[in-house]
Amino acid sequence: MISAGRPLVWLGLLAVWLLLSGSVSTGQILLGMIVATIAYWAAIPLAPSKSRVRNVATIATLIWVVVNDVVKSNIVVLGLILTGRTARSAFIDIPLDLTEENGLAILACIVTATPGSAWIQHDAARRVVTIHVLDTPDVLAWADHFRQTYERRLLEILQ
Repeated sequence: MISAGRPLVWLGLLAVWLLLSGSVSTGQILLGMIVATIAYWAAIPLAPSKSRVRNVATIATLIWVVVNDVVKSNIVVLGLILTGRTARSAFIDIPLDLTEENGLAILACIVTATPGSAWIQHDAARRVVTIHVLDTPDVLAWADHFRQTYERRLLEILQ
């Protein structure tokens, strides 16, 4: 019925069914089991691949760097707002060596969590990400910082 790898997902689906139906009758439990099984099987192709972490020590460093960059970016954005200075925004195409899909997802989360930047597009065939940056005086320096700070560490962790 369900794979041994994710029985909690199936149980969670069953629990949601029972909560939504508002009944724990035998009929609702059986119907919930059928619906949970079908939903579970339908969701299997959507499950992310499992990553192999190769360098655990770098994770702490990456978290520290991301937190610092988020704080600095908040200050920069606040400065733009308070001073009324015109932002020097740009769309930056950055070639990536990172191909691991969970690593790319983490990279997208980092960009999204950092004020003043937005993940616009990832072209897997060309291995290029397009990022919008709210304020940067030097596009090439920003792209180099991005690759050295985030991508390099994610490569160390995952590939």
